[in-house]
Amino acid sequence: MAGRFVRASKYRHVYGQGTKKEQCYDNLRISKNAWDTNLIKANPEYLSVNWEASGGGAFAVIPINERGRVPEQIPLFRGHTAAVLDTDWSPFNDSLIASASDDGKVFIWKVPEGFTLHTDAEEPADVSPVLKLGGHLRKVGHVLFNPAADSVLASASGDYTVKLWDVEAGQAKLNLKHKDIVQSLSWSHDGSQLVTTSRDKKLRVWDVRQEAPAIEVQGHPGAKNSRAVWLGEHDRIATTGFSRMSDRQLALWDSRKPGEPIGGFMILDSISGVCMPFWDDGTQCLYLAGKGDGNIRYYEYENDKFEYLSEYKSGDPQRGVAFLPKRGINLHENEVLRCFKTINDSYVQPVSFIVPRRAEMFQSDIYPPTTGLKPGVTGTEWFGGKTAPPPKISLESVYEGEAPKEVPAEYKAPKPPTPTVTEPPKPAPAAAPAPQPVAARGPAPTMSDNKASLASQADKFVEKDEESSEDETSSFEEVPKPVERHTATTARQEEKTRGHAMKKEPEQPKAASQPTPAPAPARTTSSEATPTTSAPASTPAPTASGAAAGLKDYLADIKSTLLEQKETLQHQNQVMSDQSDQIALLMREVSQLKVKLGQQGSDREKDERIRELELELEEARS
Repeated sequence: MAGRFVRASKYRHVYGQGTKKEQCYDNLRISKNAWDTNLIKANPEYLSVNWEASGGGAFAVIPINERGRVPEQIPLFRGHTAAVLDTDWSPFNDSLIASASDDGKVFIWKVPEGFTLHTDAEEPADVSPVLKLGGHLRKVGHVLFNPAADSVLASASGDYTVKLWDVEAGQAKLNLKHKDIVQSLSWSHDGSQLVTTSRDKKLRVWDVRQEAPAIEVQGHPGAKNSRAVWLGEHDRIATTGFSRMSDRQLALWDSRKPGEPIGGFMILDSISGVCMPFWDDGTQCLYLAGKGDGNIRYYEYENDKFEYLSEYKSGDPQRGVAFLPKRGINLHENEVLRCFKTINDSYVQPVSFIVPRRAEMFQSDIYPPTTGLKPGVTGTEWFGGKTAPPPKISLESVYEGEAPKEVPAEYKAPKPPTPTVTEPPKPAPAAAPAPQPVAARGPAPTMSDNKASLASQADKFVEKDEESSEDETSSFEEVPKPVERHTATTARQEEKTRGHAMKKEPEQPKAASQPTPAPAPARTTSSEATPTTSAPASTPAPTASGAAAGLKDYLADIKSTLLEQKETLQHQNQVMSDQSDQIALLMREVSQLKVKLGQQGSDREKDERIRELELELEEARS
């Protein structure tokens, strides 16, 4: 019985669990702006939502623990003169948030201490920005903080540029020029590189401090938006986009080498909504959430492949999705990830992804160290050229309710692969020729190769017979086997085909006698030849040709037999069809006569005529 192999994985049975509406964030007015962003962002303390506000742009900040129905009047973060298109929380300060707007401005906001939505005031006071960053000529569609350097912010605008801001200094230090509108951007783990996708269908990996793309390749060929996400500490990039036929695609790229995606473009489905990718460095899983459908599928990254795990299915479509940082999940319920999805532009639902196992103690195998609140370098150091990944914290200390403890970093910056060099003193080169036959394996042999192999084997047997036998005449007289095969075949043919074989009788002896005179001259020539050096070389040639001729005649005989059998079957089929037609005509006549006899004649006459017709019908059938 064949066994079924299943890939071993700790996250193979991870399932998504939605939250009841009573525990969701309800009574929201989520922005209906058509710009392609995630609409919401989350950290362990707050949730930001792009708000549908009149008289300028605004967004709302909701404390994570204040679930349920939101009051009719809440404090909003106002200041933009047009709709807010995107927000992003600082990875090292849970109260610091940046916003991008249709008015071409980037604002920095600070959430007040003790911030809450439930106040006694009739009109809650709105929050104002602490810093305004201007410099873009058109709307700003995306903002994203550097994951390793403090106070470094990237913003993408409709003026085809990505600006890198020093938030502390309040100015743009670097400028990355594109050829079209930027559709998405993602930082590498150490914050030294940035990947962007653009409306010109190009994928670019930027060495940001050089203000030049290190790699620029053709991305997804479809006309709709594509997204890119850096796979954490790996030197790989995942992108989602569309084919020319508008099928959703997933691709994996090597950030060091330009060219085609690893393994090509993988087709996901034919849904028209943009697919939003999210990477979780702890579980090494990629989550794909589509706009316009309620499903979130997830894959495990292993050996440069995305192995499909499962899918969270929901009938409620989403327009925006945000994932919580690892330090904010519930470790006591084996929750490995939590996301928030917008539903009907009116409420946000949390979805937990859980490993189904008993949670009596800390599960260290599914909770590796994760990034904490401490940056790797400051903004000034980063703009000065220094690069360092952020230190990690142990989630076990968080599980025990203690202060997060830092753990030694195991991250190493990716290096280009170096060719392996074999040292001369080692015995490895001497043993190198041994595995050559294995490496020389090729495709399966063809029919012509098999014929050549049979011919060469026949030559070897002939040479052995000539060397072992001194009596040349006896050795040649023992080889009339092709004649015996043809005789046996002819006998079988005569038994099967009978009359048809008698017609072919004059031709068969002629075909059977053809291989017999062919070896005879060869025997005579070889026996009369003088024992010179040229005689052994000339001997095998006619023998091999005779064997090949015999094999050819044998195959021709089989072919002729099959043709005759085919003709016999066709003749039998014709006879059977004629008989069937005759039976049908008789049955029709019987039925017609029954009708006529029913109208006239006595019963006795009817019975006699019917009996006669039935006898004729039986004779025809026999």
